[in-house]
Amino acid sequence: MSGLRELYGELEPFRHFELDVGDGHRLYVEQCGNPDGVPILFVHGGPGGGCDARSRRFFDPAVYHIVLFDQRGCGRSTPFASTEANTTWHLVADMEAIRETLGIERWALFGGSWGSTLSLAYAETHPGRVTALVLRGIFLSREEDMEWFYFQGAPQIYPEYYREFLAPVPAAGRKALIPAYQALLDDADPAVRERAAQAWTRWEVLASSLVPDEAALRTFSEPHKAVPMARLEVHYFANDCFLEPGQLLRDIGRIRHLPGFIVQGRYDMVCPPEGAWALHEAWPEAIFEWVQQAGHSANEPGITAALVRATDQLREVLA
Repeated sequence: MSGLRELYGELEPFRHFELDVGDGHRLYVEQCGNPDGVPILFVHGGPGGGCDARSRRFFDPAVYHIVLFDQRGCGRSTPFASTEANTTWHLVADMEAIRETLGIERWALFGGSWGSTLSLAYAETHPGRVTALVLRGIFLSREEDMEWFYFQGAPQIYPEYYREFLAPVPAAGRKALIPAYQALLDDADPAVRERAAQAWTRWEVLASSLVPDEAALRTFSEPHKAVPMARLEVHYFANDCFLEPGQLLRDIGRIRHLPGFIVQGRYDMVCPPEGAWALHEAWPEAIFEWVQQAGHSANEPGITAALVRATDQLREVLA
């Protein structure tokens, strides 16, 4: 894997602040790189994953005005792990509020996994505010995507990890895992909630890389990371991510004129590669790249390299 394109260097924000978006929610927002550069918004995964210092480093800081935010209920946004007034459309509105607050006319979107879902939802709602999209690990929020990861696909590849995932759920609830986990995560006992959250996020992290990422496992085992991610994912998945069936592909015509990059790990067990291919077929103008020796995680060297190459190519398009 030597010679792969690596992340840009460590980077500190030149500004960070909290934005009151109503409904009792305050969002953590930060700006990095060149204040006069090409605006690009990092849209994190999950739901509930939050941003970190690594999130800033996919972009040339001399070229890009990099904007990052923690979505409702996670990371440094408050209230912690809240599912109240927390839907896809609240998040789309939040992104618009950030854009308007920063005085940005149009920006590019960079999103992976759930971040690809939210980026597509925003772009299809506000195509005039978007210059381009860089998407990774495509999640279209279809019934077959949920079936693959929680029942019929990934469990066949990782049976021992899946057994751990099922362990907190009583046998009677295993045919309806999302409601069963929702009940555990709403339990009155904090210890029950925490154990369920850790089991939920451990399954996802273990399935995300070709080789288990021990650092990610440690990070997402910590309650301040596991609890919001588990609660928000269960909340969103129980509500079909607040999208109509097939909506993202149905409305792709609204953004086909925009430059696009689609990066997909060939062995992605979290978001099945067929979804990325379906997006590619619906949006053939976008540049599509299979990363052959990779799964889902943006931390895998091949995925990281492909994403940095994409933002390097994009700067030439948007400069």
